[in-house]
Amino acid sequence: MAKAIVTGGAGFIGSNLVDALIKEGHQVTIIDDLSTGRKENLNPRAKFHQVDIRSVVVDKIFEEQKPDYLFHLAAQMNVRASVEDPKFDADVNIRGGINLLQSAKKHNVKKVIFSSTGGAIYGEQDYSPADEEHPARPVSPYGVSKLSFEKYLHYFQVEYGLEYVSLRYANVYGPRQSHLGEAGVVAIFYDRLLAGKDAIINGDGKQTRDYVYVDDVVRVNLRAMDYDRSDVFNIGTGVETDVNAIFEMVRQQSGSTQEEKHGPAMPGEQKRSVITFEKAQKNLGWEPKVTLKEGLKLTGEYFKKTHGKA
Repeated sequence: MAKAIVTGGAGFIGSNLVDALIKEGHQVTIIDDLSTGRKENLNPRAKFHQVDIRSVVVDKIFEEQKPDYLFHLAAQMNVRASVEDPKFDADVNIRGGINLLQSAKKHNVKKVIFSSTGGAIYGEQDYSPADEEHPARPVSPYGVSKLSFEKYLHYFQVEYGLEYVSLRYANVYGPRQSHLGEAGVVAIFYDRLLAGKDAIINGDGKQTRDYVYVDDVVRVNLRAMDYDRSDVFNIGTGVETDVNAIFEMVRQQSGSTQEEKHGPAMPGEQKRSVITFEKAQKNLGWEPKVTLKEGLKLTGEYFKKTHGKA
């Protein structure tokens, strides 16, 4: 049994990870300010601190819990908000992250497992699918802050021996994903179609993404605990799917009869984003197991069960 702190543990991916850690017998402490996370997602067997990751209180939590692992998922994750207010984005994602690393170093954490981004870090891709060697040219402050924090992880490893694994996610979807704000298109489509409202596709809908199911993402976080080096891994499926196809699959699953409806394209939106997983397969023994069709069915069942309750 290990002790773990999970930042963002009331959020979509974080809460699913907390459940899996507890199921495996680990002791979990959650740090989440509930700005986007939800109390309903909290596992009652985890200790919960409603704290901003930039706070001085963070160090007191590390001192009290003495964790073996830090899973860092808390973030300012809205790309458009990062464009509007890059200072705030950097304050949370970089300064907040450094605050955690200083406590991790001080209290002898074995490893930091960081939820990074495989889409926003690479920017418009020179080749697809992008591997970890693809040039990192983020075109949003959000992508810049995620890449910057990866550099800080490297620095803390070289300077202080703090080991880390950075997981660059593709587009994660699944149960508990929020349909509010800049959320995943899968959650937005399910929410609107189940409510009988128009689900609008941005632009021509031919923009592609790599969709990876949340349970697969949780599984690789658990695998990363036992990895004996520091490294960066893409976590995707290597398959790109356009938004029109996602709409059609969600429409079928939700029983909606809405025809495709297109709105204006979002300025600056990436046209293609798809990443490899071979490095994670070779080094972590991980590969995606849930197909898009199966994952959308499971996600649809969750949204049908919970629709109108949030």
